[in-house]
Amino acid sequence: MTSFTILDGGMGRELERRGAPFKQPEWSALAMMEAPSIVKEVHQSYIANGSRVITTNSYALVPFHIGEDVFKEQGRALATLSGKVAREAADESQTDTKVAGSLAPLFGSYRADLYQANRVEELAVPLIESLNPYVDLWLSETQSLIDEVTRVKALVDKIDTDQKPFWVSFTLEDSEPTTEPLLRSGETVVEAVKAMQAIGVNAILFNCSQPEIIGEAIRVTQTVLSSLNASSIQVGAYANAFPPQPKNATANDGLDELRADLTPPAYLTWVKQWVADGATLIGGCCGIGPEHIAAMNEFNKTN
Repeated sequence: MTSFTILDGGMGRELERRGAPFKQPEWSALAMMEAPSIVKEVHQSYIANGSRVITTNSYALVPFHIGEDVFKEQGRALATLSGKVAREAADESQTDTKVAGSLAPLFGSYRADLYQANRVEELAVPLIESLNPYVDLWLSETQSLIDEVTRVKALVDKIDTDQKPFWVSFTLEDSEPTTEPLLRSGETVVEAVKAMQAIGVNAILFNCSQPEIIGEAIRVTQTVLSSLNASSIQVGAYANAFPPQPKNATANDGLDELRADLTPPAYLTWVKQWVADGATLIGGCCGIGPEHIAAMNEFNKTN
């Protein structure tokens, strides 16, 4: 096996664990508003445990979570602060940790049915422009729909004149068995990988899904990339610790229960499989914390 780059874990649950203000519908955005110092502490904890890519706490800075009025009045300032806090944590660590600018689903996690193509520019541009001075790369994450990523990538290409790397991470259908890996929109992973290669992404990952279904998506991705002679595109994963989510799930109805079985050693078992399948970018999503990252780091050292 070869070594891999360790991403961070989930932000929201770690904020809650540390006593930061945390409730729905604001989710992790509330800490950005009221306790940015705790956000920085979470970043620092992940770095200390081995993360070499941390993600800005900008995921919930969209109207779906903070409301239309707050987004218009404070969206840019909050996104800027999320970039500054992550940049400080990375720079002060005196490591080679990079900052990924989180670009979340603009209309709600898992909810391709709520997508409004005519609003993508209005909502994405303030976030991209605010994060751009502070990040080393872009992470369009928990995406359910190919078209949203395609439109956001085009906006990043216009705004980011440095042409920083662009990573995309899709969330997979895991509420019921499927004959092949699907995005939550119903689009296939094969379709998604081909589309992402066409628009020039630098990495394709899978996140906010159960670890049990991610392996097949990685293997399919590797097969498609090989057929496209696109081996320079990295592949990665960061699963969540949620039980299967129903098709009508939303990210602000309440706090989902976490699985008790995904301990650091148990999660590491999945990580080892993903590495064997060729993943080179691995972290954790909701419910996967610094202790899981530490276990990955120990494995990576001996790998």
